[in-house]
Formats: sequence, C-alpha cells, structure tokens
Amino acid sequence: MSGDPYLEVTDLSVRFPTSDGLVQAVNGLTYSVELGKTLGIVGESGSGKSVSSMAVLGLHDPKAARIEGSIKVGGTEVVGLAEDKMRSLRGNSVAMIFQDALAALHPFYKIGAQLGEAYQVHHPKASKKEARRRSIEMLERVGIPQPDRRVDDYPHQFSGGMRQRAMIAMGLINDPSLLIADEPTTALDVTVQAQILDLLQDLQKEFNSAIVIITHDLGVVAEMADDVLVMYGGRCVEYGACKEILTHPEMPYTWGLLSSVPDVTGDPNARMIPIPGNPPSLLDPPPGCAFHPRCVHSSKVPGDLCATTMPELTVGARQGHLKRCHLVDSETIYATEVLPEVAPDLAIHLAEENR
Repeated sequence: MSGDPYLEVTDLSVRFPTSDGLVQAVNGLTYSVELGKTLGIVGESGSGKSVSSMAVLGLHDPKAARIEGSIKVGGTEVVGLAEDKMRSLRGNSVAMIFQDALAALHPFYKIGAQLGEAYQVHHPKASKKEARRRSIEMLERVGIPQPDRRVDDYPHQFSGGMRQRAMIAMGLINDPSLLIADEPTTALDVTVQAQILDLLQDLQKEFNSAIVIITHDLGVVAEMADDVLVMYGGRCVEYGACKEILTHPEMPYTWGLLSSVPDVTGDPNARMIPIPGNPPSLLDPPPGCAFHPRCVHSSKVPGDLCATTMPELTVGARQGHLKRCHLVDSETIYATEVLPEVAPDLAIHLAEENR
C-alpha cells in the first residue's frame, strides 16, 4: 500500500435503483494496487466484491447503476469515461478473468477464434494469421498441451481447468497492466486450483502486472496476496498487509472468516465455527455497524454504539492496518478469546504458506 499505484479506487459507491428501493451494493470503497503486486478482496457472497471490480472495467449499465467516486487506471479516470475510450482500456490496459469460464466463453466459437478476436479488437491491423499465431502462443504460455491443435477446439472440449487457462490466456493476450481475477479457482479441484494460482504468479512475474483477486478462500489469499481488503455489506471493514490481516486481524468479521477455514494441518475432526446469522440486506442495511446483528463481541462496546453508529475506517494497533470497528482492544480479545477456539497455528500457517 505504498509507492505509485496503477489502480486507485477512491470513495467508490455503486447503487442500483429497483422497484423495492435503492440497493447500496458498494459504499465509500477506497483501495489501491501497484504494478507487480496482488490485492486480495475477500468476503461472503453479496458483500460487493464483484460489483466493485466490474465498475473498474466499466461493465455496469449506466442506465441501471449509479456510480460515484473515482477509479483511476494508469492515471485515467474511469468513472464517467466515454464508452469508446473505456473500450480501448478494457481488455488492453485492464482485463478480467471471470468466475465461470464455461459461461464466459461462447459455446459456438472455437477457442482460437475467441482469443484472436480479443487480440484484433486492440490490434486492428493484425491479420487473422497473426491473431492465430498469437492465440497459439498464449495457449502455450498458460500450459495448454498441443496448443496448435487445441486452438481449434470448442470450449466444451476443454476440461474445467483448461477452460480457466484459456480465460487467462484471453485476459493476457494484450499484455494488460492490471488483471482482475473473479473467483478464478471456483469449482476446480484442489490440484487444478494450485496450478492456476501458480500460473497467475508466474505470469505476474513475467508481465509485472497488478492483480486483484476476488475470493472467499483465505487459503488463496495467503498464497497470492500482498495486501488484503475485507468487505462486508458493501464496505471495507479491514485492510492491510496480508500477513498482518491473517495473523493479527482486528475486526470480528475477519475473525469469523478465519474461524470458518478448515485446518488441514491439525486435527482432521476439528470443528469449524460458522458465523451466526445472515449477511445484511443491501436494500435495507441495519443502522450502525452492518455486522453488529451477527457479532458476538458487540456487548464489549459501551452503550448501543454498535447498533446506532457506523464505525469509521481507522488505523488499528499497527501502522497501515485499517479496521472498521468500535472495539478498542481488539488485538487482545482475538488473542485470548478467539484464537484458542480455532486451531492455534491456523492463521500463522495461512500467512506463511508459500511465502
């Protein structure tokens, strides 16, 4: 969270008017990512992770979404940018790997045709032969066997892991400086997941790209991320260096996420501790802290502050570590009350894994 960021998101809000009212999908979100660095955005479904990242690519219908704040990609302001200029950025300076590769790839077009089209959109003078050569090159780079033959296959002829690799190849075909990966390992077995994450890390070293990885899997975050942004109810509730967040979390929601992770290093029969209750409605969010109806530690805060007053995002016990919580001595509470309830070495294992 230092140096010159390639992606700067400042006070971003995304709202969707509906017949039932205004859906407050993202509220006051601020973060940044430098070239060569990875930001992990974590949170439950409906926390605003994907909505905020789609705003970076200008993928929301301006007639259906109200977007406020600032998004700068390589110094270019994206919010309010004309569609033709946004199109020149999308897929070129910034690209996205979508969660469901089978849905993202067109079933009636060959893999090579889809990669070639992505290349020719930003290289209009390139011939079809050149686009095909580039497609084969990218398939080879992401580890597709026999790329000169598989380039003529259809998406259904690829396995789930190979389709995800093809999506990565499409995202990287124009050498973007920013890559957004939305749940890139969802529905893949653990071996393929590890291969995809290793591939992203190798390609990042090769291209020096900035990566935003959206996930609910803290194991993925531990392996990939330099910084972590925890979202809940459309807001940032914790933000800091990956190791700090995993070893010294200061927000009860983050504690809940860590407690929900199975410990593969310890007792195989150890019980996972779920977060009680359900995520808040973004149509009618609760007053005060959005997490307080589910927070078992809100009673430690004097009065009804958690229920009535939204906490500000403030510096925690460590410099550069931000939290949105009214708890004063959250570090001590985590160490004495929360950590003993889960596998004691789990957070440290996550933070040190592959780092």
